[in-house]
Amino acid sequence: MMGLLITFEGVEGAGKTTQIERSRDWLQHHFNNKIPIITTREPGGTILGQELRRLLLAITQPTMQPTTTTELLLYAADRAQHVEEMLKPELERGAIILCDRYTDSTIAYQGLGRGIDLKLINSLNKIATGGLESNLTFWLDVEVEIGLKRAKERGKQSDRIESSDLAFHERVRQGFAQLAAQNPHRIVKIDARPSASDVQIKIQQILRKFFRERE
Repeated sequence: MMGLLITFEGVEGAGKTTQIERSRDWLQHHFNNKIPIITTREPGGTILGQELRRLLLAITQPTMQPTTTTELLLYAADRAQHVEEMLKPELERGAIILCDRYTDSTIAYQGLGRGIDLKLINSLNKIATGGLESNLTFWLDVEVEIGLKRAKERGKQSDRIESSDLAFHERVRQGFAQLAAQNPHRIVKIDARPSASDVQIKIQQILRKFFRERE
């Protein structure tokens, strides 16, 4: 049986990591540990990807010009490695993969946020993924100011992306809104403002419906 790729998207501080962890635990219980449940992320889902993540997010990278294709190509390289090394093999063995960011993030961040040509981004996404799309995407939507405040409260130093100006993050959020409108069959908007427990309840409701429809 071919597995499933479920992705989680959203602006900084939307709660993706927390919801992925809770969704993994719920899915393991739901399927009685009979199906492998894998969690991963982009960038950084492979050993090579971890090095690329460091380059992409380190605040001490003054030479990287975000509006050029350098940033975009590094994300594409991370994705290509991730798809071939991890995603495709795990899907072939029937795993359910919960991935923190995928192609939608590149469109929202580098396309709408940075202003890089969307045709170029779509072409690179197709090359990097080999046509692999998510079966279901949760867009955790929250106001930019709330998300950035949450990110700061984690106690970690802001990374290069988080340190971008407010206008950039607003464009990214609008990018996710556009993607959700264009892909209603795949992207489900989740209000990420309530408590983590309330958000998880909503996600579980969507997952139950999703699996029922696949029976």
